[in-house]
Amino acid sequence: MTYRVHQAGVHDLDAIVPLFDAYRQFYKQASDPDRARRFLHERFAHAESVIFLAVDQDGAALGFTQLYPLFSSVRCVRTYLLNDLYVMPATRACGVGASLLTAAAEFARSIGAANLSLSTAVNNIVAQKLYESLGWKRETDYYEYHLPL
Repeated sequence: MTYRVHQAGVHDLDAIVPLFDAYRQFYKQASDPDRARRFLHERFAHAESVIFLAVDQDGAALGFTQLYPLFSSVRCVRTYLLNDLYVMPATRACGVGASLLTAAAEFARSIGAANLSLSTAVNNIVAQKLYESLGWKRETDYYEYHLPL
């Protein structure tokens, strides 16, 4: 399979929205392409995230990943949260996910970020194997907490 990965911009919204909507559905959210478009447009408009998009030779979208900038006060460095990664089911196990993760890591390194972090479901074994195959390390020193608001 031939594809390329590039940093997406607002001009890529039409390609990203269906992927983002499918990603949200994967996590048990109702389909809402309009909401997805508004959310992504706001991220682009305010430079609040970085999105990488994989497309095939015909320009069809295959997958995306989205990074959110964070900062470590203790270390006084920039970091990124790799919050979203989605690959179309028909193209999984073809290297698209690995290419998106690699592009994200190269981008973060290029701007001097100290690290990338992500969370995944405990039962998402396929994703865990992919992350670990690319050098990601499972956090064992900290517990993660959430406060529903």
